[in-house]
Amino acid sequence: MIDDIEWRVTPGLSPYAETLAEMEARVAAIRAGEARELVWLLEHPPLYTAGTSAVADELLTPDRFPVFEIGRGGRYTYHGPGQRVGYVLLDLDKRGRDVRAFIGGIEAWLITALADFGIAARSEPGRVGIWTGEGANEAKIGAIGVRLRRWVSFHGFAINVDPDLSHFAGIVPCGLPEFDVTSMAKLGVGGDMAALDTALNRHFPVLLNALESGEKQLPQHG
Repeated sequence: MIDDIEWRVTPGLSPYAETLAEMEARVAAIRAGEARELVWLLEHPPLYTAGTSAVADELLTPDRFPVFEIGRGGRYTYHGPGQRVGYVLLDLDKRGRDVRAFIGGIEAWLITALADFGIAARSEPGRVGIWTGEGANEAKIGAIGVRLRRWVSFHGFAINVDPDLSHFAGIVPCGLPEFDVTSMAKLGVGGDMAALDTALNRHFPVLLNALESGEKQLPQHG
């Protein structure tokens, strides 16, 4: 089943508008049975995206970077160099049509991958995304925002490997002003994008298993 899914890593910085157009064309092709499902890993130049729940007041510096209004769930997010963006294009029509299991599976997949680097990441009830630390040190290391079109998923996640964290100051990230953002580099585990890609590939079955079972697959530690 995994072998039927294309795994693509694009080097350099991918222009956002062109990437979005290619992603939407691939979604249509998957639905038509003309293309394989796809996991696409890339980086973008600095930009902000506004999800369907974005609040205008949460764009604090609207002239700092380009702003793209898109159809994924969520509020304002930042993308930029040093951040691994993953677009997950799966046919949920043949994988159970369970959106909750899909989002929970993405969370569990990313948490398991980050554990390879000694990062104790987690999900939090009522807060979509990936979190680290406790109390004053609690911060968000990964964002998740997806959309479905005729049961084909697109958009996906972003993990902060070693981006310029000051760029997040131009928005209220995901509408949560009380929480900081962090990165793998800030947590002291380096900023090796290729190593993260390897971990994501290795643990991708966590997401597929979540869809197959219809429930979130909790990472096993020990």
